[in-house]
Amino acid sequence: MADPALPYVRVRLTPLRIAGLGLEAQRAAVDAFVRQHGGVIVGQHVEVESGKRSDRPELAKALDAARKGKATLLVAKLDRLARNLSFIAALMDAGVDFVACDQAFASRLTLHILAAVAEDEARRISERTRAALAAAKARGTRLGTAGNAETAAKARAARTSKRTKANATTKVVVEDIRRSGVLTLVGIAKVLEARGVRSPAGRSTWQPVQVSRLLAA
Repeated sequence: MADPALPYVRVRLTPLRIAGLGLEAQRAAVDAFVRQHGGVIVGQHVEVESGKRSDRPELAKALDAARKGKATLLVAKLDRLARNLSFIAALMDAGVDFVACDQAFASRLTLHILAAVAEDEARRISERTRAALAAAKARGTRLGTAGNAETAAKARAARTSKRTKANATTKVVVEDIRRSGVLTLVGIAKVLEARGVRSPAGRSTWQPVQVSRLLAA
């Protein structure tokens, strides 16, 4: 990572994000990463927009500033850039170095795979939500009020999505580790810990049996 770092954070306009929780978490991850790698933050760009949209003015400004200042564009998580494979691919060819703190050691190939996984998961979330709403409507459930079936369906879909995406992303990282020559379960577990990848239980430590279960899932 180059010494100058220019963080870009994106949040959606929901009550939780307005409270600043999503923004604060991203800033904390970026700040910790910069301190760990001896970088210097030279600016910051905050976008309040859905990851599905590609017309993001703050991202455009961040890319321009990073290009002019020869800085590395830094994001807390890859999906804060986008859940769209073509968007990530275009960004990788934009002539600006960028690093996702959650995938700091990922190669270009790995980033492409992770973006494809995120894009597929976003599509599946949308499909599950539509199916749940259609089923609720068929049962005569009234939609459109707080605490209704739509909210419940989205909550269930979000939980399922989080688990599925976390496992899929970690599997991609494991494959990257294997390609580097580490093939044993013990070795893979140690590399996952060194990279800061969380276990399915959310812990910073890994056991060989957890790696085995992940690969068998």
